[in-house]
Amino acid sequence: MTIHDAPRFVTVDDFSVGQRLDNYLIKQLKGVPKSRIYRIIRKGEVRVNKGRKKADYKLNSEDIIRIPPIRTSSEKDLKPSEGFLKSLNSSILYEDKGLLIINKSHGMAVHGGSGVSVGIIEALKSQYKEPIELVHRLDRATSGCLMLAKKRSVLKSLHEQLVNHELEKRYLALVKNTWSKKKHIIDAPIFQNSRYSVIDSKGKESLSHFHPIKNFKLGEYSASLVEISIETGRTHQIRVHAQFAKHPVAQDNKYGDADFDQFMKSKGLNRLFLHAKTIIFTNPMTNQIQKVNAPLPNDLEELLNTL
Repeated sequence: MTIHDAPRFVTVDDFSVGQRLDNYLIKQLKGVPKSRIYRIIRKGEVRVNKGRKKADYKLNSEDIIRIPPIRTSSEKDLKPSEGFLKSLNSSILYEDKGLLIINKSHGMAVHGGSGVSVGIIEALKSQYKEPIELVHRLDRATSGCLMLAKKRSVLKSLHEQLVNHELEKRYLALVKNTWSKKKHIIDAPIFQNSRYSVIDSKGKESLSHFHPIKNFKLGEYSASLVEISIETGRTHQIRVHAQFAKHPVAQDNKYGDADFDQFMKSKGLNRLFLHAKTIIFTNPMTNQIQKVNAPLPNDLEELLNTL
């Protein structure tokens, strides 16, 4: 626990503009019961610009919040390695005052946890003076375009684009079995249980578009290189829909075909062949349509050249 013996004065940053006072304090005062937070607001121990405010007060830029002495949970001092930070900085595809897009490497976790002490978001937060938050996620095994917002207004706008299907994400995957070169729509609800995502009528609506662009005959096996766009963003959506269509993604240790994966390993594939190659959106900072591409990693490009 961390004990603050004196009041703290915190200046509201751009990322917190528009947030309710109570929600802001819940995030700031980790480990403090919500009932205690509402009590110190109600009693006037929390002040905004030297005045009392209600819990539903919407924060403005440069508001100064007085937080009374209070005991909070201490956080671990996360120190990403220099090598990790260097790799992240060299992977930047686009950056402006409100937005950052990186070409995430295979194996990088977006969040710490599950054996990973520091993920991409923790590493970037340690480096940037301004707040930064994920716009969406990518599986640890997936490479490619990953968006992060540096302003709350940008995060809100991009989330609205996601909900309204105005933000397009395109992926490349190598899947088992040849697939006719026409577009295939997989419309199957996905339910997430404690271990896997599965096709289930009680799940959430999930829609994926698969467009095979090249087929490969590989002795006893065959494969297709497909471009995929998704209208929803369920956990493991592409991998689950590919399995459902009997075209599992190569080297998918959760939803794949073990024999096919072993064969692909003999061809030199040692990772999930799924790459977020393109993202198209309206940039909230410029109000212009923007397209950002992440080049296919060298190991996947080299594999395709040998098939």
